[in-house]
Amino acid sequence: MPHRVPVRQHLGWPRSDGPDEGGTGADGSDFWLPIEEVHWDGTPIRVEQSAEDGRAASAVRARARRRTRPRVLRQRDPLPGLAGLLGLSLLAAFFAWVSAEPFWLAVGHATTGTVVGECTGSGLTQRCRGTFVAADGRFVAHGVRIGGLDAEDQPTVTAVPARMTGPEGTTAYADRGATMHLRWLLGFGLVAACATGIARVTGTAGLDGRRARRWAITAAAGGPLLVTVGFLVTAF
Repeated sequence: MPHRVPVRQHLGWPRSDGPDEGGTGADGSDFWLPIEEVHWDGTPIRVEQSAEDGRAASAVRARARRRTRPRVLRQRDPLPGLAGLLGLSLLAAFFAWVSAEPFWLAVGHATTGTVVGECTGSGLTQRCRGTFVAADGRFVAHGVRIGGLDAEDQPTVTAVPARMTGPEGTTAYADRGATMHLRWLLGFGLVAACATGIARVTGTAGLDGRRARRWAITAAAGGPLLVTVGFLVTAF
């Protein structure tokens, strides 16, 4: 294989007097360039043109790789999401349970009467239980919890006015007015916060597709809502 080839001069190609560009020198002799510096038709390779062509080809290849590169989705660890779902669901159920009876009492579904009992413990560990007697004598509920007592009514509860939702109720409430509304408003607000937390920890907001994301968020909020409705029906 030859290592050098003669240079062919084309029209419009600048001639050079030196041997570096190939062609005919000052003494009329032909100069031979290395074969890797000459095109197949005998014209020399222009260094600046090949560099520009190389950069353009690299840009085209880069764009092609970006178009054909598959999208890699980061998979989330399901364990934190499941743990958060379970914990927040239990909290939502608890808040719905303790808020159901105060809601019915606040809207007027109540039976008035008196409660007699006693309290044990102090502070957050205090527990009060007694017997509720309806004012119209329809029923007597034994061993019910007593809520909303004033300090002077403790530790012995003697004929304190109270209200219950009915004979199947579990708590007799001695407080009235804004305090009763605060009980159910705070509880239902915490249920809504748990529903938002479920949607957050399970990653429903990051799903692909608007329809799938909408259904997932509806399911996350619908679970605590259905639990709340169930407790309201039970406490009625």
